[in-house]
Amino acid sequence: MNLHDLRPAPGSRRKTKRLGQGVGSGTGKTSGKGNKGHKSRTGGGVRPGFEGGQMPLVRRVPKRGFNNARFAKEYQVVNVESLSKFENGREITVEDLYGARLVRSLSQPVKLLAKGGVDKPFTVKVNAVSQGARQKIEAAGGKVEVV
Repeated sequence: MNLHDLRPAPGSRRKTKRLGQGVGSGTGKTSGKGNKGHKSRTGGGVRPGFEGGQMPLVRRVPKRGFNNARFAKEYQVVNVESLSKFENGREITVEDLYGARLVRSLSQPVKLLAKGGVDKPFTVKVNAVSQGARQKIEAAGGKVEVV
């Protein structure tokens, strides 16, 4: 097989519909949009969520109370099992985690979670830590500092 033998799968490529090319084409004159009305005009059509003049669902549903979404802190998560990359007794900071590609950004806070096991003692300096992760690291002879 050579490069010039490559072809798309039969039926996968269709010719584009050429609108407004005369009465005989089947899509001439009004270009398949029918006569008059909002959808026949340039830029016509309704926005997403429009319900034909009925009061939209978003406005019908009552909105009350407090939602924490605006104030919630978004943490980058690192599991205890991924710390096994580092050598014994080492002090691990957010910069080290960034260097090892365990976190994507230095500007967002990092939280240590308890998934997996720890067999080496570490001193870990992160922004937040779960109770389980703290127990596992301390059981292995390490230390956790919240920065």
